[in-house]
Amino acid sequence: MTASTHSTSPLLLQISETITKCERCPRLRDYCRGIGETKRRAYLEHTYWARPVSGFGDHRARILILGLAPGVHGANRTGRPFTGDGAGNFMYPVLHDLGLATKPDAVSRDDGLRLRHAWIASVVRCAPPGDKPLPAEIRNCSSHLAAEIEALPRVRVVVCLGKIAFDGYLAYLLHTGVITRKSDYQFSHGAYYQLPNGLHLLSSYHPSLRNTNTGRLNRPMFARIFLRARELAGLAV
Repeated sequence: MTASTHSTSPLLLQISETITKCERCPRLRDYCRGIGETKRRAYLEHTYWARPVSGFGDHRARILILGLAPGVHGANRTGRPFTGDGAGNFMYPVLHDLGLATKPDAVSRDDGLRLRHAWIASVVRCAPPGDKPLPAEIRNCSSHLAAEIEALPRVRVVVCLGKIAFDGYLAYLLHTGVITRKSDYQFSHGAYYQLPNGLHLLSSYHPSLRNTNTGRLNRPMFARIFLRARELAGLAV
């Protein structure tokens, strides 16, 4: 079974299979497998996913939510983006409040949580040591991101969580000829751009514990990003 099978087109299921079987980055694959064997004390009884993590959500999505990479004991354990870790515990209640998720809690890929009008993915599909993928690893993963984006034709708004996700999406836009210079687009929390192809780009600080525990990112700040995403996507609020 792939990491995400809900409300997904045959093409997205095929892309998911390709992603979960990827072995392009030996450093990342060795790291994820090793974590899956040693585990965190709280999860000793869990069977870790320990494979690349594909996107998750509604194949009719109007909003693409783009993160950095799977959490080492979150998505790397559960097999679904932002599931089973602090970042997801912060994000999904906001998505639920705004009607983009059917439940506020993300525990496992079989917990019944569904997304509405949204798709969640990341620029890197394996958990990297220290949350720091190498530039070559980001490039290796870029075709997976491109494949998912191109299989989501209804997307109107892209929300990038953190600068690495923002830069990864800009690289895709540059590669596909949508933009001519990445330097025209600067990351900051709440930054907004209308892209030459008509899509809307929003950026937010990443909902990592580093940001949420220190107050750099709080729930009202985060909710405002997704409220605006709904409006830009033409979804009734």
